[in-house]
Amino acid sequence: MSNMYGEWLKAQREAVGLTQQELAESAIMTRSHIAHIEAGRRIPSKEDARRLDRALNTGNVLSSFLPEEDVAVADYFEAARQLEQQATVILEFALSLVPGILQTEAYARAVLRPGFPPRSEEECDRLLVTRLERGKVLSNPVTPLVCVLLDEAVLRRRVGSPEIMAEQLTHIVRLAENERVRVHVLPFGVGYHQLLQGMLSLMMFNDQPPVAYGEGVLMGRLHDSPALVETLQRTYTLALGDALPRQESVALLRATAKEYGQYD
Repeated sequence: MSNMYGEWLKAQREAVGLTQQELAESAIMTRSHIAHIEAGRRIPSKEDARRLDRALNTGNVLSSFLPEEDVAVADYFEAARQLEQQATVILEFALSLVPGILQTEAYARAVLRPGFPPRSEEECDRLLVTRLERGKVLSNPVTPLVCVLLDEAVLRRRVGSPEIMAEQLTHIVRLAENERVRVHVLPFGVGYHQLLQGMLSLMMFNDQPPVAYGEGVLMGRLHDSPALVETLQRTYTLALGDALPRQESVALLRATAKEYGQYD
């Protein structure tokens, strides 16, 4: 987003002689949250903006002129998308499709295009831009820490052409070999496991409690109940224990990509 909003907030804060920490205390927020807003990395919620207006005596300016992001995602995913950009740790479980932040352009287009009636090229392009923007969280070489648990079905179910699948799996292999992400495959031989009911994303932060996002067919839900998030974290850990070791997982991804490549 444009950083005019963050720069204006910083100017108002400095004009009244407040540090980020002092403003955070007055607005009942964290200092890091203020820093992210001023740097243009976050958009405050409407309630946060109202508290900032009260703390800075700026009327309703900050709450009235919240910047809007031109994004195209399902309504039920929007809150999770914003949190995904803020997380310091992301733990993903994928049941049938490669997680969005790992998708290549060709794979993402193959996922987004089908439907009845089919999406227009314009709509598909808008969705694709947002999907690829999500992947930019991996452009930082250090954070977030990302661990991906893939059901073997993700590798075996062809999305698009064999060439698209070969490219997608090779992309994941490169990320794993560069140690940007940790990847584990949960093989068919494990049989039933508790994560089979849908995809799961666990997100941790420096300045707020962890959350979980689960998704099924045309629906998704963000969970912030501490007890439920802890249960989902435990379920994820147990499933991870049944997965192939990291090197074996990467070897399987590489071999499967090679198999797809034979059908080019």
